[in-house]
Amino acid sequence: MKKKGLLLTVFTALLVLLTGCDSLAVLNPKGPVAKTQSDVIIFSMIVMAVVLLVVYVLYIYMLTKYRASKAAPDYEPPHEEGSKWMEITWTIIPVIIVVILSVVTIRSTNAVETTPVGYEDQKPLIIYASSSDWKWHFSYPEEGVETVNYVNIPTNRPVQFRLYSFGPITSFWVPQLGGQKYAMSDMVTKLNLVAEHEGSFVGKNSNFSGKGFAHMDFEVLAMSPKGYTDWVNEVKQTAPALTEAEFDSLLEADHLGRKSYSSNHLTFRPAPEGANGGHNHGSSDADSNNETDKEMDHSKMDHSKMDHSQMDMDNKKTDHAQHGN
Repeated sequence: MKKKGLLLTVFTALLVLLTGCDSLAVLNPKGPVAKTQSDVIIFSMIVMAVVLLVVYVLYIYMLTKYRASKAAPDYEPPHEEGSKWMEITWTIIPVIIVVILSVVTIRSTNAVETTPVGYEDQKPLIIYASSSDWKWHFSYPEEGVETVNYVNIPTNRPVQFRLYSFGPITSFWVPQLGGQKYAMSDMVTKLNLVAEHEGSFVGKNSNFSGKGFAHMDFEVLAMSPKGYTDWVNEVKQTAPALTEAEFDSLLEADHLGRKSYSSNHLTFRPAPEGANGGHNHGSSDADSNNETDKEMDHSKMDHSKMDHSQMDMDNKKTDHAQHGN
């Protein structure tokens, strides 16, 4: 028992000391989306702590009250009937907890999937974030530039990342700005973020996608609006253009440093959305193409029916002619 107590004390001390080395990024939000998710995490932890506290108190109470005693061997404890209200109580309490957590989760999920409150009137900055083995490509369609393994964004402006992959499924995650979302090869997913503080934040691939996924970290630099505009102009004036051959070499390389280009790959390698999607996810063009295909199929069926009808008429004429002879 003494050894177990000593081990427990050492483990607890190490846990307390190690957690003080660095703050958890998810609990140090720098934007409204991350703040919403951080609040949900803290609320869930408080609820779970209360549940554990009640369970441990009841556990100690039961051990103390019903512990073994020095009663006579032939002692028979009195019979006690079950309590209907106690059974109803310990059935309703878990249901209430689940309902509360479900409502909080649904509301927070809906909140982070849309433009954050207070930024609805601003036009979001669209950035296509595509992954490949083992790097990230950031394309700015409005600015006409592209970066590799780093992305700069203005503060206090909604940013919509449109995610997809040139390889296996990855997960785009900037803990201090918002939650993760998957990037897939045949469709585009969207992630809305806002940085309310200037600074450098770590982004990463949080989904295991192969041997090099641990190196898929990137920097998100939140800049003032003026600083962001100056950076875009600098890239346009100093960085080389991105050609298709250069982009293919980037995809083939295993690991790369930071790179900047004065054009982006969307002009010759568009994102898999709309008519370019692998399964035409959410594409009105795809719907129109499907309608066209259906019309062509109906037209073919009508022509087939006409051909069969004509054949029947010819056969009937032949039969009449034979009978007449």
